[in-house]
Amino acid sequence: MPERSAVTAPELARKKARGERIAVVTAYDYPSAWYADQAGVDVLLVGDTLGMTVLGYSTTLPVTMEEMLHHVRAVMRATPRALVVADLPFLSFQTGDDEAVRNAGRCLKEGGASAVKLEGGVKVAALVARLTGCGIPVMGHVGLLPQSFHQMGGWKVQGRRPEQARQVLEDARQLQEAGAFSVVLEAIPAELAREVTAALTIPTIGIGAGPDCDGQVQVFHDLLGLFPHFVAKHTRRYLEGGDLVCEALKRYADDVRSGVFPGEENTWRQPELEDAASWKS
Repeated sequence: MPERSAVTAPELARKKARGERIAVVTAYDYPSAWYADQAGVDVLLVGDTLGMTVLGYSTTLPVTMEEMLHHVRAVMRATPRALVVADLPFLSFQTGDDEAVRNAGRCLKEGGASAVKLEGGVKVAALVARLTGCGIPVMGHVGLLPQSFHQMGGWKVQGRRPEQARQVLEDARQLQEAGAFSVVLEAIPAELAREVTAALTIPTIGIGAGPDCDGQVQVFHDLLGLFPHFVAKHTRRYLEGGDLVCEALKRYADDVRSGVFPGEENTWRQPELEDAASWKS
């Protein structure tokens, strides 16, 4: 495993104090983590979105702790610089504080991550306090909660009404009080995100929350055009990677079928075997 250096949870608070924006991207395996770390991304989130982008589930709900740990370990092998945060998947922390502590601890002890992320506000504040009391750094997550999308009536922007906005702000404040080192704001109006960001001393990381958060997080596959099914409004594609990959694979298949690949440059020769009969019998 690479020697750790550079970005830490306390450093993110210092970045906010200095007015420096924080770049966060998801990573699920060795190649994605290696490229993101080389690019200078501050935080790599091993998100439970891997269930959709890597494993082919229709939602994040089926993702297990064992699947998360498998991917966290792969990311850690490639990441000497960025802060690696492991998502706690559905039912890994909702069924009791003791189990939540064990699962969060496994992310650090077995996976090698530096922190965990969990969804929820006021309702999980006491758990966040217990985790941080155990020495486990916690990133919070409020607004749209993908693990609760059934309860929320789907993938809908949260905090549009005043009472909802007040609840999002209170959720974020309670997470800060509980010791969270940062909080993700997902799918809330930009005006609300600006107020939450101003009210907190810990960094806010936006995804579909406008430009005034202290940082932004995006899904690796969304940024690179590698998820074929839809493009979310909050995403900006920096590459049509899917098209490039399909074209490369098509060229490969055509070369195999036409006999162009492998060429002489891809082939080993042992001329004396041509005339030797002993190995053929």
